[in-house]
Amino acid sequence: MPPEPQARPAPLRLFSTDLDGTLIGNPESTQRFRQTWESLKPALRPLLVYNTGRTVRDVQESFITTRRLPDPDYIIGGVGTQLRDWRARRDVAEFGAEFGEGWDLAKVEEIVGATPGIERQPPQFLHPYKSSWYWHRVDREKVAALRQRLADAGLQVNVVYSSLRDLDVLPARASKGHALAWLCEHLKVPFNQVLVAGDTGNDSSMFLLPDVKGIVVENAQPELFEAVVKIPVFVTRKVHADGVLEGLQHFGVIPEIPPSQSVPTGQRPRAAWQGMLFGPESLRSLRAEDRDLIANGYTQALIALRKNITPVGFSACSLDDNTVTGTDANYRSVWARDGCFTIVQTIEMTEPDIRDCQRATLRTLLDAVTVTGQVPANVRIADGEPEYAGVGGICSIDSGLWLIVAVYHYVTHTGDMSLLREYSARLQKIMDWLSAHDSNNDGLLEIPEAGDWTDLFGRSYHVLYDEVLWYRANVCFGRLLEYQQDFERAADYLRWSQHIAGKINASFWPTTLVEPGAPVHTSFANRQSSLGDAQYLLAEITPFGFNWRCDVLGNVLAFLTNVIDVDRARTAFRFMWGAGVSSPWPVANLYPAVQSGDPDWRPYYTVNLLNLPHHYHNGGIWPFVGGMWVRFIHRLGLSDIARNELVKLAQLNRLGKTHEWEFNEWAHGITGRPMGKAYQAWSAAAYLRACQELHLAPGASRDE
Repeated sequence: MPPEPQARPAPLRLFSTDLDGTLIGNPESTQRFRQTWESLKPALRPLLVYNTGRTVRDVQESFITTRRLPDPDYIIGGVGTQLRDWRARRDVAEFGAEFGEGWDLAKVEEIVGATPGIERQPPQFLHPYKSSWYWHRVDREKVAALRQRLADAGLQVNVVYSSLRDLDVLPARASKGHALAWLCEHLKVPFNQVLVAGDTGNDSSMFLLPDVKGIVVENAQPELFEAVVKIPVFVTRKVHADGVLEGLQHFGVIPEIPPSQSVPTGQRPRAAWQGMLFGPESLRSLRAEDRDLIANGYTQALIALRKNITPVGFSACSLDDNTVTGTDANYRSVWARDGCFTIVQTIEMTEPDIRDCQRATLRTLLDAVTVTGQVPANVRIADGEPEYAGVGGICSIDSGLWLIVAVYHYVTHTGDMSLLREYSARLQKIMDWLSAHDSNNDGLLEIPEAGDWTDLFGRSYHVLYDEVLWYRANVCFGRLLEYQQDFERAADYLRWSQHIAGKINASFWPTTLVEPGAPVHTSFANRQSSLGDAQYLLAEITPFGFNWRCDVLGNVLAFLTNVIDVDRARTAFRFMWGAGVSSPWPVANLYPAVQSGDPDWRPYYTVNLLNLPHHYHNGGIWPFVGGMWVRFIHRLGLSDIARNELVKLAQLNRLGKTHEWEFNEWAHGITGRPMGKAYQAWSAAAYLRACQELHLAPGASRDE
């Protein structure tokens, strides 16, 4: 079941939290956590325990000495193999006696080091009771085989594999959970007075202690959702430290979530990876006129959104403000992808008319699902007729993907279990229909040409955007099954989503690096990809080739849905920012645009002059993608750049073809002039969500 508000719980005596991906991930939210924690009276707040894979020394040097995090009471380091009493400035000597039996570091290193494709982690992550490695995107069978080899050698060890990359071999009794249990016994703190927080599989042992209360941050990996599928944890709606703060409020540790407070300009650390990417204009604080523009844009976006409210759901664009002729008549419909995207972006808005329209959109689409599970591309508002085929009679794959995601967000935020129960069978049919498009059972869908939102553009087979949505749909459907207490099937979908994420990272981010002992690549696409290294996820892969273009939406969506980690997201951002995808406005959907004569060119790109270079799906600027672009940058911790990109997005939405604040469908990639329909629902919705996430909506606390 989705978490419901509950009465204030009994006072909690100990809070144990992971660091990377939980408290650490966005510098400003980390600072909000530190300020909030330090504002609590020491006598009233729980004991603070950092429970991390990092060593104690690394935690001290990276986070405590630098004042990025508040002083803890204890640090559990090395995935449960170190324990330091921080206030007393000493290691807890008795704890080390836990790990002698069955542990031989030299033999562990010998066996693990001989495993093909494995790479030792840097020295700061290692110590005598922790052997840590990188092992990229391996399946459970390989991990089980390694575990068996270690056991056959007479070693009593705990093998922890998380984030599709991190391998830790520890003494048999070592884990974050075991160390926390030992500490609780040492301090005489019962488990029902303990709160834990985390984001990956190596945190699961904390959650599995009996009677502990748990916070799973929104950006958590499916492996953690799978591990805690039967446990009533609190899943946050916010990411990283903001999610932790949300959980602390839910459990009564803090009275309220603090308002956004950015770091003063002169005190902002400049990370090495940023290099010389940003000039003074990008790093400046917002001026009063910028704030007024953003706030006015928010008000105007609400007006634009409400122009799309109909009795049967969100229209794609305002019915009263657009003249439609010929095939444009299909704009007078509830579109599955547009409507569901609009639901996801506005899901935190509780205004009755918006909430009612969210529900009406879902019901309209779910009522039109075929017996085989196909979701229509759109449903006409005038007569309720569904349209299942688009250009050339091709189905819309992403309609079903977005519908699953939207139902999850709606049920999670509203607790409307009646909707879930009513349509449970149809939701399963949708997943079955989508799964049938994975004909070779490799985890990725085979997409027909022009079969998604770029419905006049020549992408097919394995298309990044669709595969990322497929990953997210599996996570969301697994959670919906969890709400229905169908735990075994929920775990299956969550487990499969991890496989999909691994396939996306392995297939769409080619590299010339050959892992030791890795099998020889035999496919045409993999042989060709050895010619170079990607700086982003590729747009498209087929059995006979690949497309080196950068699908901006696909890469942004991959980070926002946790398919790629922060390191790859930074690499992709550096490329996209350097290529100027947000110039003149945020943001072009594709880089570079396809030119006539290019092998990727299709004659039908000239139909209605829509997909000429820098038009429409061929490198046009899309405000709905721009809203996600702003959030992508903000989640990377680049708050100044995100704010200034939001200013540019507001300026774009204000332009209009005939009036100001038209929130047009798209703009020309070179001239920046607005094109397409006016008062587009998803353009307005994406802007609203960006303002909310950056705490710049009207009424939000002024943060500078």
